[in-house]
Amino acid sequence: MASDAELTTLATRVGEFLLSRHSRLVTAESCTGGWLAKTLTDIAGSSQWFECGYVTYSNGAKMRDLGVAGRTLKKDGAVSEAAAREMAAGALRVAGGDLAIAVTGIAGPSGAVADKPVGTVWFSSCIRREEGLELAAKRVHFAGDRQAVRHDSVEYALKLILRLKL
Repeated sequence: MASDAELTTLATRVGEFLLSRHSRLVTAESCTGGWLAKTLTDIAGSSQWFECGYVTYSNGAKMRDLGVAGRTLKKDGAVSEAAAREMAAGALRVAGGDLAIAVTGIAGPSGAVADKPVGTVWFSSCIRREEGLELAAKRVHFAGDRQAVRHDSVEYALKLILRLKL
């Protein structure tokens, strides 16, 4: 697990990365509860590359604020590839910007189901391209308690941004 100082270093690198590409980021968070946006906006000058963040913890908020389909949540659940993709695409559609990152997962200690144990987190990126939106998603499983899962999710999201081809 990265220290808070290491998260700050990663967030600084993300800012430099986005600034060098003249790109603006939007976040759509569920299990991290705004921690990703907080980490990014702790960086001085982040208003040059951070557009906004959505904390859509409930299914109602996911549908209302990001346009996640009720049928997606009913069929696949809030912690799914489909929900993560719809969160990222919805955040980009609603807020503008060039790139969105979505995070949705089960931080625990409850909420697990047979195929989604505690620590299951889906990440999605959505990049605005001339030819349309480019979406990708990945499921990761983190070990540890609620704090560790949320912390590791923020770290993973920051590293994900740095790997994207903008």
